[in-house]
This record gives sequence, structure tokens and C-alpha cells, in this order.
Amino acid sequence: MNKQILTAAIAGVLLVGCSSTKSTKTNDLASQNPIHTTMDLTKVTNDKLPVTIDPGRFTQEKVIYRLPKVVQGTYSVSDFGKFIDDFKAFDYSGKELSVNKIDTNTWEITDAKKLDKLMYWVNDTFDMEKHGGLDDEVPFSPSGTNIESNNYVLNLHGFIGYFDSLKKNQYQLDVISPSNFKRTSALQEVATMNNKEENTITSRYFAPRYFEITDNPMFYGELDVEEFQVGDIKIVLSVYSPTKKHSAKKIKATVEKMMQAQKSFLGSINTTARYDIYLYLAGQDETSPKGFGALEHHTSTVVVLPEMMPDDALAESMIDVVSHEFFHIVTPLSVHSEDVHYFDYNAPTFSKHLWMYEGVTEYFATLFQVNKDLVSEDEFYSKVMGKIAAASKMNDAMSFTIMSENILEKQYHDQYLNVYQKGALIGMCIDILLREESNGQRGILSLMKELSNKYGKHKPFDDDSLIEEITKMTYPSIGTFLNTHVVNGTPIDYNVFFEKVGLGISETKVKTNYLQNNGVNIVTGDPVSRSIVFTDDVSGNSFWAENGAKPGDAIKSVNGEEVTFATVNDVLGKVFMWRPGKKAKVVLSRNGKEIVIDTTTTQSYTKGKGLKQKDAATAKQKDLLKAWLKG
Repeated sequence: MNKQILTAAIAGVLLVGCSSTKSTKTNDLASQNPIHTTMDLTKVTNDKLPVTIDPGRFTQEKVIYRLPKVVQGTYSVSDFGKFIDDFKAFDYSGKELSVNKIDTNTWEITDAKKLDKLMYWVNDTFDMEKHGGLDDEVPFSPSGTNIESNNYVLNLHGFIGYFDSLKKNQYQLDVISPSNFKRTSALQEVATMNNKEENTITSRYFAPRYFEITDNPMFYGELDVEEFQVGDIKIVLSVYSPTKKHSAKKIKATVEKMMQAQKSFLGSINTTARYDIYLYLAGQDETSPKGFGALEHHTSTVVVLPEMMPDDALAESMIDVVSHEFFHIVTPLSVHSEDVHYFDYNAPTFSKHLWMYEGVTEYFATLFQVNKDLVSEDEFYSKVMGKIAAASKMNDAMSFTIMSENILEKQYHDQYLNVYQKGALIGMCIDILLREESNGQRGILSLMKELSNKYGKHKPFDDDSLIEEITKMTYPSIGTFLNTHVVNGTPIDYNVFFEKVGLGISETKVKTNYLQNNGVNIVTGDPVSRSIVFTDDVSGNSFWAENGAKPGDAIKSVNGEEVTFATVNDVLGKVFMWRPGKKAKVVLSRNGKEIVIDTTTTQSYTKGKGLKQKDAATAKQKDLLKAWLKG
């Protein structure tokens, strides 16, 4: 998963035939009988979608049906059961059976031998984000669901559950949609049935087990779709842009260049024949999703970003976000623990190694860009320093393994975002150490390839033994680093690692945006005046300082839009995405006097710490630097 804060102020083909006669199930034969599931997009009522579950005949008296509490990759509670309404069970004569709701996500059906089917309605989660009162209880947008007349984000874990006694059963999924809808999914489609009278299409999909249901999202509706090849991998890019501001063709150019570079960087790692990118560009109305970022799946990713982003900002975000998710084909797809391999959706346990799953993945997404000349070395150094600055604001002495294993507990969940900061820096330090120990011949990518060969998609590692295994495969210094800084939580002195490659940290001028100084906000809310004001730090932001803004100035409007506590996220969200060369008219209030800034934006700078090569760097240090960045 990759969370972005964009508003700074705030198996062979199995054809399954239709039959009205059900086979008798036993626990031994259950896996041979697909669970027939139907989702009808043409019967949506009040933004609720009807779902029917036909499990076949049970032999036990009671059965348990669940929607996921937690889904893989999110590291937070989603409780998809709370979005289910009017849950009912029916017998073969159409009469209702007794249902006992055990908890938010769990239903017990009695007289299960008589059970014919389940029927219920699903609310989408995107709409719920507008209500505010749910706060963190709403699933992260890329893991959520959308039900609109022209777009359906079908993260199937939000619609389809599982029976405790049939966890390994196959699924047959029928999705009924208007015939004019485009549809994309990496889930195996085994049949298509047209109903010309009703202008509908029924797409039938097959999933070998429930995991494939949760791991293969779908997009339906008014989509813009482009395809391209990256080596042997077919990439399918599906875009929903409500006002058609952005096109798949335009985005494809950026994504294809990036993914070609990624595949070149990865080399022989090739774990999937197809990879889907689902991009939902959110509008500005109250029902639009607010959680920007992405959620990885084994062969796809769902991305949610604001539609209002200018082309260059969207391209930059797609590089940062999608590259991170695509690198997840290394871990956890190829390298993962038993907690991931045998994931329990309602009582999950978590691996100790988020530093690897998310941290190393984020590091790869940063490193490959300089390795393949997508960014300059100075730009790469700037990103590294940004991560150091961000990590310094978190608990730098917290054990990463304890945090990872207990990520649902508040004290640890509050530190989760550090997996993208310090987690990536951990990856960087291991990479430099490996290069040093091997005279530049080995790095963390080669280590991940070795781990992939040792374990792979179908063989999980033992969580408690991973560090010991890595140490045996590499050098004692790697084990010492992991135990000291990852397990025990000793803060890392990054200067030690930069020294190895001849780099030094010094005060310099660094690029920043129009709401922050190197990650520090320059605006805040004044609860007394109920206004948004500049802080003292505005003086250190070159754009605002050069245009006369001062600490304490209240921002009244930006390009004609009033700035209030109610509108601040939307208005300043646009300011966050400003780029040099944009016309900007900002009205400020200073001691009751109106101040107008009417200008064209220029690149803003602030003072900060930067990395650069030392004048006295030795040939050995320079060689190690080259091996690190370009090896």
C-alpha cells in the first residue's frame, strides 16, 4: 500500500455450467463445487448493489459467513460487514431462514442443511467518506468500493465473503452490467452472455479460491483503457476521469516509460503474465473519495488520485505511486511470511517485517528512478533527505519488528507511515552495506532475488527466522544492522552510510512547494478568528517572501475561491498542486487591511539540509557510490 497526502494543509480454464439442481456437499468434496455468486449492476437501488451467494448444499446444521475485517496490504481495520444491509438467508422453497449476526462482519445461519442462497445489499464506501463521523473507520479509498451510474470500483472483498467451512472452495462469479459498459479485470473470464432484450451482459469469472476473489479487483463503467507490453508482461491501464480531464493514452506514455525502466531494473524477476492498473480520478464533490494513494494486489493495483491534478503533477504521482505498487511483485508476491501466505481476514496476525514489504518496496521505487536516469542524482538525494526529515518526526527509537507485528494497535498504527520513510532508509542502508561488503557486486535487489529463489510465491518463510536467514545469505554486518536498528530500534546515524559513498550533509537551498518548507507546513488554522493564516515559517519560503506575505497574514481567497475552515482542503489542495508558471491571485488580510498578490508562480525554495559529494571523496568512495546508484 502507498498512502499519499496531497493536501498539505490538512490454472487451466474451468467452464462451469448453469444448473438449477444442486449437488450434495461434504467437507471432502466442497472444493469441487464452486460457490455461485452474482452481482447485478443493473439492479442498483439507492446506491446499493444486490449480491446473491449460492453455496450449494450443506451437510452441517449451522454455517458461518463472513465479510473481511482486514484485507491484505492495508494494515488497518476496514470492517466491510458494516456496509452490508438487509442480509437474508433463504431455503429451497424461498422462505427465510433464521440468521444470527454475531458481530460486524459475521453471520450465523441455522438450519443450514436447508440453505439455498444468501441475498444482501452492499453500500459503497466512497459515499461514506463524506460523512466525516466515520473517520478512520472508513476503508482506505483504494481498498474501498464505488457504486455510481457510470463507474463501479469493484474491490471484491467489499462485496463477497466466505463460509468458514468452505475457505478453499472455487468461486464462479457472474457480474451483470449494462451492455455499453467497459469492464476490466485480471480475474479469469470464462464466459460472456448477452441479453439483447435487456441490453445487458453477464460476464462469468472463475476464482480457484477466496484469495483470488480478494486479490483481483475490477473496474466497470465509462472507462478509458490502454494496453502495452513490458517484456513478457501485458499491462492494462484502466482510467476513470469523471470530467474526461485526463486520458488513458496520455497517462500511458508516462506509465509505460516508467514500467519499462522498472522491468529493466528488476531483470530476471518476472512473476506475472498480466498486470492491471486501475486509476480512479476523484472529483471535488462531497461523495468523491478522499484517501489518495494505492493498494497493491499480486497482479494489479488500484490507484485513487484527485482529477484536478495538472498533467505534470499526475505524471509525477503515477511514477511514485504505481512504481511502488508494481515492485510489490518482488515482496510480498515472491517473498513473504506465513502470516501473509495463510492470511486470516477476520483474525489476522502480522509479520514482523514491514521494513521489507513496504520499506524495501518504497526504496526500490525511489532507487530505480536514478538508476535508470528518470531523475538526476540531486533529485534522488533530495528524496532521500525528505525521507530522513519525515522519519525524524516519527518515533525513531521504536522497534520496527514490534511495530509491524502489532500494527493494528493504536500506538503502533500511528507510526505506520514511517514504513515509507524509515523503512525505505533501512533498505538504503542495507544496500550500501551489501555494496561495501561485496566490492560493489551485490545489493539489496540481488538479495531479494536470492530470497525469491529460496522461497517464492508458494513457499512462505518463517517470520522469526528471516533475519538469521538473511545473515547466513549475506554478511555478519547485515545481521548486526538488522538486529541493532530494526529489531532493537536504535536510531540510525545516516552519516555513517553516506560517508561510505563519499557524500556529506550540508545546509543548502532546496526546492519546496507553496504550502510547506521542506515538509513543514507554513499555514495553520486560527481557532479564534476562524481563518487560515501563514505561520512564522512563511518567511523562509522564497515565493511568498518575494511576494510580500508575512507571518500572521490571513488567506481570504485564492483565485476567487474563499478560504474558510469548510473550504480549506479543496482550495489549498489546489495550491499544493501549483507548478511554476501558473497565474495566481491571492487576497490576504493583515491587521484589517486587504493585501492582494497578483502574480505568476515561480519555483519556491527554502533552506534545508542536502546531500552532495565531498570534495575529498576518494576513488574507492566514488566507485562505491557508482555501484550503489547505477549497479
